[in-house]
Amino acid sequence: MTQGDTRAQGETQAKQQTPGRVWAHVGQAFTDPGYDVLVLGAGRMGTACALYLRQLAPHLKLLLLDEGGLPNEEGATILAPGVWSALDLPPQRQPEARWVRAQLETAFGDVSFQARPLLHLGDEGEEDAAALLALWPELEGVADPAELPRARLPRARVDTEAATFRPGAVALAAAQQAIRLGADLMLNARARLVPGGACVERLTVTNTHEVVTHETHTLRAGLVVVAMGANGPHAAEHDLGVHTTHARAYRQLPRLNVPTSGATPTLRARGLTLRPQNGGFTLVPPIHHRDPHGYVPGGGHLTGVPTGLRRETLEDLVAAMPALPALGTEALESGRSISDIPGAWLALPGGGADGLPLHEQVTGGVYLLLGGPQADTLGLSVAYDLAATLAGVTGRPWDKA
Repeated sequence: MTQGDTRAQGETQAKQQTPGRVWAHVGQAFTDPGYDVLVLGAGRMGTACALYLRQLAPHLKLLLLDEGGLPNEEGATILAPGVWSALDLPPQRQPEARWVRAQLETAFGDVSFQARPLLHLGDEGEEDAAALLALWPELEGVADPAELPRARLPRARVDTEAATFRPGAVALAAAQQAIRLGADLMLNARARLVPGGACVERLTVTNTHEVVTHETHTLRAGLVVVAMGANGPHAAEHDLGVHTTHARAYRQLPRLNVPTSGATPTLRARGLTLRPQNGGFTLVPPIHHRDPHGYVPGGGHLTGVPTGLRRETLEDLVAAMPALPALGTEALESGRSISDIPGAWLALPGGGADGLPLHEQVTGGVYLLLGGPQADTLGLSVAYDLAATLAGVTGRPWDKA
C-alpha cells in the first residue's frame, strides 16, 4: 500500500471517529480507557505529531498531554513569531522545508502567515553589507547605511521566500484538528516516564497560587512520544536511565521598539535575528553553547547598572551595535530584572546550536521528538516523519515523484 493510499484510508476511517475527550482541570473525572500512544508535550511538534498519527493510523488510541494549557504557556511557542526560511538548509532538506511552508499556508487556518523577505548580513563584515538596508526604508531607524560603501553589497543575502507565522496558533490548530479526529487531550498534567508508559500527575492551583498534585495515574502505552522540548532529553535520561547526545540552552528575547510595518523584512546580523512583531522587533540572539546542568538564568550589567539581560545576550547586542545603532538607544528594552525580559529554554538536537530537528528511538517504544533552532522551518516535517514511522507508512509527501 502506498503512502497516499494509506493516508486516504486513514482519513476515511478518521471521519468515522467521534471527537476525543478533553480534560482541562482536575474537577473532571478521569478513567484510563487504555491508550496505544502517549504524546507528551503540546507544543507545535507534539500537537502536529498527534494530528498526523490520527490521519495515518486512526486505529491507534492516542492521548496528548501537557503540563500547562494549550498552546503551552512556556517555551518559545508563544513568545515570538516563527520565521520560515530555507536560506541555510542543506540541499537535501529543501523539499521538506517547502512542504512545511505549504502546510503553514493552508493546513492550519489563520496562523498569521505572511510572506516577508529575510535580509541576512554575512557572519563576517556585517558593516560592509549594511548599505543594502537603504533598500528597506522600514529599517532606516535600525541601521545607518550611509556610513558604508555600496560596492560591497554582495556580502548581503536576501531570502525572498521567507515568511513569518505564529507557532502558538499552529499548535492550537493542530491540537483541535487532532481532537476532532479522535485524539484525547489532557492539560495541566505533569508526565514522568516509566517503563511501558508514563506516570501522570494532574495539577491544580490553590488560592495562594501554589501548584499541587491532585491525583496521579500510571498510564500504559506501547508507544510514547516525548515532545517536551528542552526538557525531553533530561526526562529520557533521568526517568529511563538512557543516554542522549542532546542538550539545551536558555535564550532571552528582548524587544526593540523601532516602528515596523507589514512590509518590514526580518533581519539577521551577527547571528542576531530581528523579527517584526506588534509594531516593533523581537530580538532573537544566537545560541553559542549548551547551558550546564543546573544552570539558573541570571541578569547582567550594562555600564555598571544591573539589567534583566544575561551577560551573553548583552555581548551579542553590543557586538551588533556597529551595524544596528538602534540597539544602543532607549528603544532597546533591557529590563530591571530577569523577569522583565521573556526567555525560553531551547532544545539543542545533537548537543549543538546547529542541530536540525529530529526524532529518534531512545528505548523500546519511547521516541524523542526535538525541534531546536530550526523548528520553524523543519519542525512539521520531522513530526510527520515520526508519525509515518510509527504508523508503518512508507514514502513522504515531499519525496520526489
